[in-house]
Amino acid sequence: MLNEVGFMDLTIEGVAARAEVGKPTIYRRWKTKSALAMDAFLEAVTPEIAFPDTGSVQNDFKEQMQKIVKLMNSPRGEVLANVIGCGQADEELIAAFRDNWLTPRREDAKRIFQRGVARGELRENIDVEVAIDALYSPLFYRLLLKHQPLTQKFVNELVELVMKGVSKA
Repeated sequence: MLNEVGFMDLTIEGVAARAEVGKPTIYRRWKTKSALAMDAFLEAVTPEIAFPDTGSVQNDFKEQMQKIVKLMNSPRGEVLANVIGCGQADEELIAAFRDNWLTPRREDAKRIFQRGVARGELRENIDVEVAIDALYSPLFYRLLLKHQPLTQKFVNELVELVMKGVSKA
């Protein structure tokens, strides 16, 4: 339903009607529309965007970020942009986004950086928070502002640029 109506027009009543259950059934599991929307979105996309272990930090990020770009270029990308946009005026929604999408993705990325340090691919003194922002922020920038396309070439160049800054060599 998020794909069909967007977050602003999504209602618990509509979800209950589509599921052929009463509103109390929905409210027993999800206390707010924001929690319901984030759970539904994450249930659909989490398996699609998991990190691989290719044996190379650079390739791990390239492959995972290609998955993110594929998601962002699909109708689900519009849902993601809508959630971020609506979250600017809805504290519950942006908190649900941070807690359920952003924080787990960042923790996954930190583990990839740690793996790279352990394998000797990356410097030990990396500020992983900055490195994660350097990798992913441009994707969200293009998703939200739509000033340039999100492409495989863009991801490859972005990962190569950031990896030059954090590599041991």
